[in-house]
Amino acid sequence: MTDPLARIAERVRPPAVAVDGHGDWAEAEHRLGTPLPEDFKQLVATYGRGDFWGALCLCTPFGDDNPVPLTADLLDDYGPLRDGHPEDYPYPLFPEPGGLLAWAVTESAAHVCWLTEGPPGSWPVVIWSRDDDYERFDCGAGAFLDGLTSRRITSELLHHEPELAPWFDPAVPLDHVYVRLGEGPRPYAERLQILREALGPTSDRGGYAYGGQRQDHFAVDGAGWLMTYESAYGHQLRVAFPPADSTEARRAVLAAVELMGCPVESADTIHGTSSWA
Repeated sequence: MTDPLARIAERVRPPAVAVDGHGDWAEAEHRLGTPLPEDFKQLVATYGRGDFWGALCLCTPFGDDNPVPLTADLLDDYGPLRDGHPEDYPYPLFPEPGGLLAWAVTESAAHVCWLTEGPPGSWPVVIWSRDDDYERFDCGAGAFLDGLTSRRITSELLHHEPELAPWFDPAVPLDHVYVRLGEGPRPYAERLQILREALGPTSDRGGYAYGGQRQDHFAVDGAGWLMTYESAYGHQLRVAFPPADSTEARRAVLAAVELMGCPVESADTIHGTSSWA
């Protein structure tokens, strides 16, 4: 039987580079004041910091500019609040014995924690929401992500789209360009199909449809480009890509738009440095 990390990697492609995924684990454990589970160290080394399925982001102890560092700060942050409302805190907070230690955060700012009871290899997972709701899973971080991405584990506190294939987006800087489009002769669904075939292969990232307006999100597999094609906020294509890919992304996207039969009205930089003017 393969281990949980191998199973995760089979269904969720690891990035070429694990952002903030490598460093001195002995020094990190000394700073935290506890050894850490080996499966978590392997997850960090394989994936690093980034977005798992729109559900959670691993906290890593490495990286000078890491916005989600692995730190033992729950007691400092929430201890004073617990003093006033102890009923909302059924678990101790690390470094208290058997306390919660966060190893990931969610898109809704919930904490994905270990309950640090016993040896690190046996620490169960507890999700703690901003509304002080809790879920406990009697498995480690690797087994939890294996179960989540295989849909054997479900959670009311992790928000993702389970009908979509799981993904991982590394936390690399992205430039953003909005390409404003005129209407063409084809209907929206046909334009979207042409766009995705021209840029393919692509992976679904969900969508939205209401009152005749649509948004469709997808990723360009292997390139790290994220796309939103929409009519909800005007007819446009939103493109996010690593800055080094600006020339290639511009070429590929504008060629795809030409196949769609839509005139380009503008290509505006929203964040970042790329210029498609």
